[in-house]
Amino acid sequence: MDSQLSGGFLKHTLSSPMTFKPYSFQLPNGLDIIHHDVGVLEVSPENANRAIVISSGIHGDETAPIELVDDLVSEILNGAWVPQSRTLFIIAHPDAIHAHTRFIEENLNRLFADVNADRNAECQLANHLQEHVRRFFVNTKDNDEKWHFDMHSAIRDSKHYMFAVVPASTKTTDVRPLIGFLKSAQMDAMLLSRTPSSTFSWWSGENFGALAATFEMGRVAPLYQNDMSEFAPLKQALINFLCDCENVEAAIEHDLSIYKVTRTITKTDDAFSLAFSGDAANFTYFKEGEQLAEENGTLYVAQKGGEAAVFPNANVAVGQRACLLVTPFVPDESKPLFVNVGSEPGPIAIS
Repeated sequence: MDSQLSGGFLKHTLSSPMTFKPYSFQLPNGLDIIHHDVGVLEVSPENANRAIVISSGIHGDETAPIELVDDLVSEILNGAWVPQSRTLFIIAHPDAIHAHTRFIEENLNRLFADVNADRNAECQLANHLQEHVRRFFVNTKDNDEKWHFDMHSAIRDSKHYMFAVVPASTKTTDVRPLIGFLKSAQMDAMLLSRTPSSTFSWWSGENFGALAATFEMGRVAPLYQNDMSEFAPLKQALINFLCDCENVEAAIEHDLSIYKVTRTITKTDDAFSLAFSGDAANFTYFKEGEQLAEENGTLYVAQKGGEAAVFPNANVAVGQRACLLVTPFVPDESKPLFVNVGSEPGPIAIS
């Protein structure tokens, strides 16, 4: 193994030299390893037909995904298994990991709409990450599959302990293969968006047509204090996926709840407040007519049939999402499933 990574990918990311320079090397099994940047490492086998980004650490206190990425990279470098897909592994925000905080100045996962002005370190970091992913996807062959799993941990309890948010884009990307992967990973739920979100996974979906999702893995915990056995099915699904040997039996047997977003509540003033406890669990259900939030006399109430709240947070910055409202959704899996901006998820794509 390369001496710089002998202590592990995470250790290098958290204690890298100030003058890091990109370099590459080859493992005895023929895998090319390209260490592009601090926290950005590419694994490149010959004749790959998939390009997969697996990112973590966008929020520094969401540590289970960081540990999972470190485990995957360590096993690849030690020859425990050999991926057949080009894969870009990312541990995004070492400064926030060191500080045991979500971010330093600005929420990094709201900075992927475009190139950012250099107003703070998070803006600069988002620009760097976009460039790394851009180069990674641009270097794929025309028919290669493109995927991006951006892994997070929730800051609150949830009816569904592990779930994925599929961003809406303007691309005609059939997201049904994600359903099979999530079932094999024993994820509990899948949430289909309707609006652009400026998240990392949205950026890959919108710009490259990648099958992209934000994964929510349990609750936040201090680094190395996660029970990683909780995420063993996800880890195994990722290994199977990277090795091109998906677990079809697990995908068939596992039940996956699917939701669609009905509305996004955006905070437009500091007067915004939720009408329920700020620590309410994700997917808490509200009956039709129940009050959800209030802002300067404008009341938000649950719509016909009721709605469940996901990611409720009155403390976000003005202009950011304060809550997603969702309802159950059952797609016809015999037909394409498109998740396009401003339209119902379904077999009809935006032209």
